[in-house]
Parts: sequence; structure tokens; C-alpha cells
Amino acid sequence: MKELRIDYNLKDKLDLYVFIPVVSLILLGLISIYSATYANTLAQSNFEKQLYFVLAAILIFLIVHFLPTNTFKFISIPSYIFSILLLILVLIIGKKVSGSKSWIGFGIFSFQPSEFAKIATILMLSNFLSRNNTQINSFRDILFALAIGFTPVFLILLEPDMGSSLVYMFLILVLLFKKGISLFWLIVVISPAMTAISAIFGLTTFIVTLIFLLGVLFYLNKDLFLNSSVLALNLAAGFFADYVFNLLSPHQQARILSFLDPFSDPLGTGYNSIQSMVAVGSGGLFGKGFMNGNQTQLQYIPEQWTDFIFCSISEEFGFIGSTLVIILFLVLLIRILKNSSQTKDEFLSLTQVGIFSVLFIHFFINVGMVIGLVPIIGVPLPFVSYGGSSLITNVIMISIVTNIYRTRKNYA
Repeated sequence: MKELRIDYNLKDKLDLYVFIPVVSLILLGLISIYSATYANTLAQSNFEKQLYFVLAAILIFLIVHFLPTNTFKFISIPSYIFSILLLILVLIIGKKVSGSKSWIGFGIFSFQPSEFAKIATILMLSNFLSRNNTQINSFRDILFALAIGFTPVFLILLEPDMGSSLVYMFLILVLLFKKGISLFWLIVVISPAMTAISAIFGLTTFIVTLIFLLGVLFYLNKDLFLNSSVLALNLAAGFFADYVFNLLSPHQQARILSFLDPFSDPLGTGYNSIQSMVAVGSGGLFGKGFMNGNQTQLQYIPEQWTDFIFCSISEEFGFIGSTLVIILFLVLLIRILKNSSQTKDEFLSLTQVGIFSVLFIHFFINVGMVIGLVPIIGVPLPFVSYGGSSLITNVIMISIVTNIYRTRKNYA
């Protein structure tokens, strides 16, 4: 009876539908990192480093999991201010890695402020949107919410780090949608980015996008002045698309262009994309076996243990292994959404939706770029890719989810 009582308390206080997938993904990541770095003498120590990161993540999980749940709202403003200061600091004293000045180093240790700022931005946006006097369809409050979200985006673009910026943009849109923003205002928020992207594809695409946008705006809202202002904003976004594109580092520009046709430069900008698709396709149903993948062991893909770890899993464990990873993510993401829908406290519900959005867009972009569906923009696979900043940030987000689950009866 005592053993049954302990089991019941565990299930009641720890969400196993969140905990088990995360632990499984971390273990799969360790196995894959070991395989991907084994034949690389310069990177063999990364497996040991990742083990230390995992141990640190376990300790941090235990601390955050048992914090009073109202702590997250209390720290939302100071943590956001601190994260903005770190993002400014990295532009001044940060070190460049792969063309981006996004790391702050302390001796042998270094971290990415943009990773930890994700948590602070989620908490700050959730805090603002959950206030009683926030009117999500008022211009003032939408502008304030966008200011909260796009301040870190602007600073991260200066590094420049397009991948992290896209994660933040998706987070902002999802939280606004969750809060109940109208379709008209959602289109107003999204349209400048879509128009700017269309301008990159040429004048015809740009004009077609503007005509379509104009029709949608007048269908949803008959205010001529407001619609004209939105159209003017989109015209400006289109004309400045080339300017924004030129802000990107040369390797990021080349990655975006090679996405349209990776075989146009198979030994240059399209190399990683082609080799990752070869690795995924060669795995077959059951894979080539642990540490037997040609692309992985012969190091055809540079630094495969980071952003391209999924193709290592696909090659060595095949369709079965890659499907397992996808299933684990789906179970985790669906569970977080379910928990958010059952949480009555709006701040805590929005926080969980924000965490869902960050994990989802990381998962979608990473798997998408490995199989050639999206540009290669340097986004790691949560819990699986090598990296301490990413792992610890993701574990903190998960521990916030499990903390809310632990005290869910207090907020029913």
C-alpha cells in the first residue's frame, strides 16, 4: 500500500507526459552526440561537456520545479529588463561564432543571452497580456505588446541571428492569437513581414501580395484611412526588404538563396542541405546502426552534433528512430497545450502557450531544414542538439510547465 501511495503522489505532482518525452529526447541526444563526435578528435570532448550540461539541467529543473508558482509572475519584469541588458552587452563585448556576435564568455564558459531572453520575453508578454485592463484589439495595447516582443528581436538581428529572431516573432504571434486578437489586427501584425518576404522574390510577387492584402483588409474592415495606413506600412516594408536583407551576414544571405535551389552551389552554400538530405534518405527503415552512418562517421556534415543532429539520428536509426523523435515531440507539445487550456489563471496559461510556441518552432525549423523544407538558419533541436545554453533554457521552460502542473489545483 505504501508503494502504491508513493506512485500515486508521483503522478499527481509530476506530469509524466511531459517528463518522460523530455528525458527520452535528452538521452537520444546524448547517444547521437557521442556518435557524431566519436571520429572527430577536435569535438570528442563535446559529449563529456554535454553530460555536464545535463547534470546542471537536472539541478536547475529541481530548483525551478519546486519554486512557488507565483514566482514566475513576480520575476517577469526584472528578468525581462535584465535580459535586454544582456542582449545589449553581447553587442559590445560578445564574441563572434559562425558570423554572429551572440556569445558572452567567462573564461572557459560562455552562453547565449538570446536563449535565456526567450524565457524572460514569454513571462513579460504573458504578464502584460493577462492584465485586466489590457485590450488586445486596441491599437495602444497591440503596440505595447509588439514593443515588448520586438525589442529583443531588434537586438538579436543586430548580432545578427536570424534563426533566433524568427523564434521570437512566432512567439509574439502565438501569444497575441491566444489572447484573442481579431483576424484583422493579426493580419496587420503579420502583413509587413509577409510583404517584405514577397519583395525578395521579385516585383510581380510583391504586387500580387499587395493586391491580395488590400482585398483582405477591405473585406475585414471598411475603414478607408486605417486600411490605407496599413497598405502604406506594407509598401514601406517591401521597399526596405533589400535593406533588411543586406543587414544579414553574407553566409545567412547565401543560406536563404541556396534554399531556393541548393543544387545551384552544391559544394558551397547548398552543401549542408544536400548532405543532410542524403543522410536522412540513406537511413532506410531501421537505419545503418549506431556509429555506422557514413555521413555521420565520415564527417560529411560540419558540426553535425549541433543543428544537424536529426540527420544523424535518421541515418543511424532510420525511419523508426526519426519517427520516434517526432512522436516524442508531438506528445510533449500536445500535453503542454492541453495543460494550458486547463489552467484557469490567464498568466500561467499564456506562459505555457509561449513555451509551446518556442519549442514547436524550434522543432519545426530544425527538422524542416534537415529535410530541405526550410532554409538553413541555425536553429538547434530542443533537448537533442549539443549546447549548454539551449539545453538549460529548454529545461527551465519545461520545469515551469511541470511547476504549474504541480500546483494546478491551487489555480483551478
